[in-house]
Amino acid sequence: MILLTPDQRTTLRDWFLPDRPGPLVGLHVLQTGHGTCFVDRWPEPRVALLETGDNLALVGDPGVLTPGELRPRLVGFVDASAGFEPLLRATVPTLAVWPRVILQLPGDPQSFPIAEAVIRPLRPTDAGQLADLSPEVAWITATWGGPAGLAASGHAWGAFRSGRLAAVACSFFVGVRYEDIGVVTEPAERGRGLSAACAGALCLDIQGRGRRPSWSTSPDNAASRRVAEKLGFLVQRRDRLLVVGQPVPEPARRP
Repeated sequence: MILLTPDQRTTLRDWFLPDRPGPLVGLHVLQTGHGTCFVDRWPEPRVALLETGDNLALVGDPGVLTPGELRPRLVGFVDASAGFEPLLRATVPTLAVWPRVILQLPGDPQSFPIAEAVIRPLRPTDAGQLADLSPEVAWITATWGGPAGLAASGHAWGAFRSGRLAAVACSFFVGVRYEDIGVVTEPAERGRGLSAACAGALCLDIQGRGRRPSWSTSPDNAASRRVAEKLGFLVQRRDRLLVVGQPVPEPARRP
């Protein structure tokens, strides 16, 4: 497959429009520059594979790819239509299905001020704090190229307790009409409402940018569902991702 330059890949924008709540891998790569885009040929590509932080999107005609072409680039969480599934299963027989629940916020978020923490936007100087997050929650920086990228993105809020970063909410994927939210809380800090406070502030930012917040989680992640529903999110649809080369994530749990 052929790696496109940033200028070349912008020509694929219409492939991902109109966007909807949920994973927005393609638009995130095109709009933020964080990630890669491969096509079967250039010019006039027929199929594209986009990746950011081990999140992949396959779009176009699955009939023009072979398992051998796809296999070297297929590791992570794959968002693809049902038409790609035979090709994906031929490429990786151990493919796993990860059920997802997609929610959207129809109005303003509920407010949850936290007296025992400082809730504020993250700044470039917070890169070190993001780099110090525990391995369980460090994935939150993946779609921005790592801690420095997320800190400088202008799309993240943090909760600080005793001067240390305890929770983060960010626009994990940035689309045209929607931004899909990712939220983490350090294990020792769970149960304090920090995720809801950060996510609520982020939702207001997203709305201020003229977009709508969405929230993606798994049916067994009761904690994530509770935070989303407390903020006012409603289920929009049920979906799935295909997982290749790594275990299906387990929900975060309070110690």
